[in-house]
Amino acid sequence: MKVVGFAGWSGSGKTTLVEGVIASLVLAGQRVSVVKHAHHDFDIDLPGKDSWRHRKAGAGEVIVASNRRFAKIREYASERRTSVHALLAELDACDWALVEGFKHGELPKIEVWRAVIGKPVQYPDDPRIVAVATDSPRQLPKPTLLPVLDLDVPDAVAEFLLQSSARYDYVAPAATIAVAR
Repeated sequence: MKVVGFAGWSGSGKTTLVEGVIASLVLAGQRVSVVKHAHHDFDIDLPGKDSWRHRKAGAGEVIVASNRRFAKIREYASERRTSVHALLAELDACDWALVEGFKHGELPKIEVWRAVIGKPVQYPDDPRIVAVATDSPRQLPKPTLLPVLDLDVPDAVAEFLLQSSARYDYVAPAATIAVAR
């Protein structure tokens, strides 16, 4: 499995870029999975649905499955930070795992940056950033020798990944901690 992160501030366009990169990689014959970080309390099951009712009744985990999909919901008793490596360990076999968020994760990352957001860049201080995807390359606040990719051309970002795919071969850390229960 090859793993690359997409890191950037909220509103920078990470989800739209990742969506386009997924489509491009799939067209290239790749199996793609995603690990996404959420910054808030979220639900994937709807109030009143069986899975929601079971979780609200106190189930620590709920698995919902059909002939076409599978979802696992794990409820934590208290707030905790889960390692990106533990989440990657949850994935079935795939060619690429795209990680959205996990800004400080120990993975190679593409920084997604828009000048209009008004937030600082991360690439000068994060040696794991391998490229910057932006819609305003002339406005990058600090010079860089990193490749600068067009945020609005996800096919080019996917091609960038495929051209140096060995760089993204994932080796889980020896001490990967399982997702806490």
